[in-house]
Amino acid sequence: MAERIEHLAIVAGGGGSRMAATAFADVPKALIPIGGKPVLQHQLELAARSGVTDVTLFAGHLADQITAFVGDGSRFGLAVRTLVETAPQGNAGALVAALDQLPAEFFVLYGDVIAEVDLRRFGAFHLDRAADFTALAHPNDHPFDSDLLDVDQHDRVTAIRPCPHPEDEYFANLVNAALYAVRRDALRPFAGAARLDFTRDILPGLVRSEARVLAYRSSEYIKDMGTPARLERVERDWRAGRIRQPEGGRAAVFLDRDGTLNVERSYLSRPEQLALLPGAAEALRALRESGFLLVVVTNQSVIARGEATEADIARVHRKLEWELGKAGAFVDAIYLCPHHPDSGFAGERPDLKIACDCRKPAPGLIERACRDLAIDPARSWMIGDHTRDIETARRAGLRSILVRTGFAGRDGGFDAHPDHVADDVLAAARWIAREAAAVAA
Repeated sequence: MAERIEHLAIVAGGGGSRMAATAFADVPKALIPIGGKPVLQHQLELAARSGVTDVTLFAGHLADQITAFVGDGSRFGLAVRTLVETAPQGNAGALVAALDQLPAEFFVLYGDVIAEVDLRRFGAFHLDRAADFTALAHPNDHPFDSDLLDVDQHDRVTAIRPCPHPEDEYFANLVNAALYAVRRDALRPFAGAARLDFTRDILPGLVRSEARVLAYRSSEYIKDMGTPARLERVERDWRAGRIRQPEGGRAAVFLDRDGTLNVERSYLSRPEQLALLPGAAEALRALRESGFLLVVVTNQSVIARGEATEADIARVHRKLEWELGKAGAFVDAIYLCPHHPDSGFAGERPDLKIACDCRKPAPGLIERACRDLAIDPARSWMIGDHTRDIETARRAGLRSILVRTGFAGRDGGFDAHPDHVADDVLAAARWIAREAAAVAA
């Protein structure tokens, strides 16, 4: 097995029809500038920083411009070759036809995607898990019109959920982000097809054949800029400094769930019990616009008490993500503690009746999220309605805001002192946004 992945395949053969009405109608999407330089240059520079040495470019529409720009890749510190398709073959067809020209393991990135991703870490995940195909996946603010992935507790993709989605179902907000790590021989069964698409053909076909297809969850920046609206958004993100990862880690806002984002229900265990509080989605949108990652941390003792299973709470969280998505908001991750130290409940789970380091006010969930998502706690906040949320923040080194919804701090569990008190999560978000703007000024 390879020690690391050193080859990147960039699929840049699209016709660019969605950009026809813009100033870039006669420019391949891979050469449209973001922050003053072409998307392709951003991709090649990322590859070089990440230990990639060789690149294969699959070009089609306006391929002569791409070939002239990149040359042999030496000015980027890479060896680049460009293969030009003579007829449209879909975004995977030309690559599969050229499998024998590719190494045993390689990355694939679409030519209209701007990304700031740790490729070394992504590649190590793929190789360490002996995957056939690994898709980088993340939440977004429009899951209702995105192709979604169903993933089990071991990160294995079990189903592809193409849009449009049934109105009476909730799905996890986990979107295929168009960056893959691939074992070459896993694609050989698709050889010979005249036209192939990664999302419509390759991913579903591999899942059906029970190949080892994994999802690599990431909060790193990766966005498609292939429509006029998306191009404008990515350019805005570039100007605001949201694309490059800051030194020392990202700033985040950690949020309690019940009583903070959704209406407090004692021991909520079913999706139909969940209702967002007014302003919750707007609060998340405001915080994201201010550059924060958003992470839910929640105690779910209903699992240890035997009143709900892990699958039940997963369904609750799918509804939470879906309702937020319908309002244009999303969280980067949800971390839960299923434990409870006290016994005496009918149907309780003995394996979960333990004193753990993840049940708030213990800081275990926060610490795990900081490791997973490269978060700097010194630049981060906690919003919650319990005194234990404020105590959690103190132990984890976060600043905190107590909201007057839910228990409104009347639980009396801890003599905890928040940095601020707000009427609700929206007021808390606006406070944090003002504080962030003042620091940046």
